[in-house]
Amino acid sequence: MKTVQPVTLDVAAELLVVSQFTLYADTRRGRRPDFTRAAEPDDARRLYGRAVEMFRETGLTVATGEFQAYMQVRLQNDGPVTLMLDSEDRNRPRRG
Repeated sequence: MKTVQPVTLDVAAELLVVSQFTLYADTRRGRRPDFTRAAEPDDARRLYGRAVEMFRETGLTVATGEFQAYMQVRLQNDGPVTLMLDSEDRNRPRRG
């Protein structure tokens, strides 16, 4: 595996990394999300662990949630941009 080189950071950033299996849901067919293309739990746990490891290798402070556990996470956005992604947008025609 490739080792991540340390980076120079402009801010003292901290990360909270929480596993979120619903990010892999396919919602293109009706109201029920399809998770058949999501990784198997053992593979997902390994990928999640590696991602956390890579973040830590940068020198950032990293906190994690518990993999496959029910968690309630509260977030306060503090920045100039919040992006809302809507899966329906890919079906709409582009302007212009």
